[in-house]
Amino acid sequence: MQTEEKMEQCRELLQAAKKEMQETIVGMEPVIDQMIIALLANGHVLLEGVPGLGKSLLVQTLAALFDGKYTRIQFTPDLMPADITGTNIVMESQEGHRYFEFQPGPLFSNIVLADEINRATAKTQSALLEAMQERSISTAGITRRLEPPFFVMATQNPIEMEGTYPLPEAQVDRFFFKTKVDYPNGSELTEILRRTTGEAQPRPQAVMKQSQLLEAQETIRSVPIASEIMDYCSRLVLATHPERPDAGELVNQYVRYGASPRGAQALVLAAKAWAFFSGRFSVSFDDVRQMALPALRHRMLLNLEGEATEQDVDVILQRLMETTPETD
Repeated sequence: MQTEEKMEQCRELLQAAKKEMQETIVGMEPVIDQMIIALLANGHVLLEGVPGLGKSLLVQTLAALFDGKYTRIQFTPDLMPADITGTNIVMESQEGHRYFEFQPGPLFSNIVLADEINRATAKTQSALLEAMQERSISTAGITRRLEPPFFVMATQNPIEMEGTYPLPEAQVDRFFFKTKVDYPNGSELTEILRRTTGEAQPRPQAVMKQSQLLEAQETIRSVPIASEIMDYCSRLVLATHPERPDAGELVNQYVRYGASPRGAQALVLAAKAWAFFSGRFSVSFDDVRQMALPALRHRMLLNLEGEATEQDVDVILQRLMETTPETD
């Protein structure tokens, strides 16, 4: 009984966080849901959308709902690894002795907004990769652990090519979700204008402590998932690989590489978090399908024909979910 009460308390806090975000962010309910699910699953998020859609505001608002430390890093081509990890600087004591002291960079935070991440060079992106995967930073032969929780919320523009560096496949795979931020509809745009061109809106208030978020992360891992649903996740991920017996026609024609085992892990954890967030105590097939697009879309690489014909990975995944049976 105590466990159920604790789970209900966690869920109420998360629903309060969502409601608080919607006081600032107009529309974007699926995006807000996916960002909260990623936090629950202790995963990073890659937000993709054209400029001006409020991607940075999304992350800033989410960070304000928790009492942890938040930093924003504007990625540029001249950004160096030491600019984000920190570096040793020469200090002088009162006695005149000189010594090195480590000055932490902006990655030593709880929620990090990596704005326009694809503008940084591969060298700087590799420094971020260690922090994302290992939750630690190595400088001058010393490894320093990052305080949990630690999340990277990165943004990128999908249409601009000049002055950008494609993210390495290994780094893209480290993102728990890739979330697409779409243009608002007419009524949403009108509401945005009403909120942003009139009197100043109240700032969002923190509704959840770090300890409560860490407790919620542990809680969702205990959400039960039936063996046949786990098997469905495995078959769905394997079906993203061409030349497999269960791969569909679109996969064989347009896909070069399918999703990694890390994608299968993300799919299961996301389904658990979504079931918990929605008020259910076990995972369903619909939970898996609900989370499949953000968990797998960035882990599938198109071949030359797929890129030349501008195939949509989301369409391929939707077709896979329609053709992959729930039971083997």
